[in-house]
Amino acid sequence: MRNVILDLAVTLDGFIEGPNGEIDWCILDDDMDLEGFIGTVDAILYGRVSYDAWGNFQPDETASAPERQIWQGVHSKKKYVFSRQARQDERATFISTDIANAVAEIKKQEGKDIWLYGGAGLIRSFIEAGLVDMYRLSIHPVVLGAGKPLFENLKERVNLKLTDTKVFRSGVVQLIYMNS
Repeated sequence: MRNVILDLAVTLDGFIEGPNGEIDWCILDDDMDLEGFIGTVDAILYGRVSYDAWGNFQPDETASAPERQIWQGVHSKKKYVFSRQARQDERATFISTDIANAVAEIKKQEGKDIWLYGGAGLIRSFIEAGLVDMYRLSIHPVVLGAGKPLFENLKERVNLKLTDTKVFRSGVVQLIYMNS
């Protein structure tokens, strides 16, 4: 069966965005092999706000060739958007009810793993429902002091098993955990 993978950048103090939604602290080095990760998935799960912001994002002409290639890879995937509001969109399937059953059905389909992209509310819902199989957290060498925390208001403890670590030239440390 396919895995749901939370692959996310986070600051050393646990934030996924700055206090004004900024993500300018995210480092994208070639040794991180984001393209390789994107090749291991064929579906992406979004919350509506994240989808509206990033689901169809196109880098501008000043973006590097690798960045454009990453976005091309992202946009080649099947997209599912979890939202309380049903909506028709030719680029994505909107799901407005019963997250757990919808995810179970998606996981049963033939294919590669599934990337849980976010946002924070959807991530929290997935964690609380036990729907995240793997956590790939890239810890960036910055402390913001405020912002949107990754793990906020969880109702129960989540026990994880560390399966791999990677250290990149930039100082980013990637921790890979499986849900135990």
